[in-house]
Amino acid sequence: MSLNAKTLFITGASRGIGREIALRAARDGANIVIAAKSAEPHPKLAGTIFSVAEEVEAAGGKALALQLDVRDENAVREAMAKAAEHFGGIDALVNNAGAIKLVGVERLEPKRFDLMYQINTRAVMVCSQAALPYLKQSQGHILSLSPPLNMASKWFAQHGPYTVTKYGMSMLTIGMHEEFKKYGISVNALWPKTMIATAAIEFELGSRDAFKRARTPAIMADAAYAILNSSGRSISGRLLIDEEILREQGQTDFEQYRFDPQGGSLVPDLFLD
Repeated sequence: MSLNAKTLFITGASRGIGREIALRAARDGANIVIAAKSAEPHPKLAGTIFSVAEEVEAAGGKALALQLDVRDENAVREAMAKAAEHFGGIDALVNNAGAIKLVGVERLEPKRFDLMYQINTRAVMVCSQAALPYLKQSQGHILSLSPPLNMASKWFAQHGPYTVTKYGMSMLTIGMHEEFKKYGISVNALWPKTMIATAAIEFELGSRDAFKRARTPAIMADAAYAILNSSGRSISGRLLIDEEILREQGQTDFEQYRFDPQGGSLVPDLFLD
């Protein structure tokens, strides 16, 4: 498997899982488009599109840093065109950008729901639509970071609005798998089996204590790597779990992904029983 000379357009790639996917592909010599809002250093969050671009180059890849708000469809189209012109096409779109707020309808401000819907669900449609002309040529991949569709009421009870926006991503994945079949484009979703140690989790939970029972973003990067290396549409249409796809590839050692080797039992991620 190799992503050498392949071009990946990754949204939200300035930190966390998106950054990790970028660096994993860069080790193959891939071309990485780091498309995120973070162009200036944040006082509490490490990483910008430019710092990740430097890391990508150091890892052996080629980088193009583009400041992008995935809510702006015109800016998305322009960014896709720049990426395709710069690298000669696009082979994969990774819809990684996300917004989270784990509260119910009673307490959620409508503008926060708008943000989650626009960055989660709507951006999958907008970015996939903008990437489509280039993915038709490459018969490439669309990969969105969203969960399996678990309709148990407990996943709606406490944070229904967030659930709706993440499930919307997964439903679009299923739809695009069918719609883009005629173009030979592979479409999948990917979700972690356990909590992943990221800044988003830290700020949502209010501390890093949960990291002791979490995995690092590296497991998601390795899983994404396996999906993006799949041939044709051999696994297209599946809402995959990181450990599941890696086991299918023959991997058996998952202790390497623990954030804290001395930590307790791992915490399952949302939407997984």
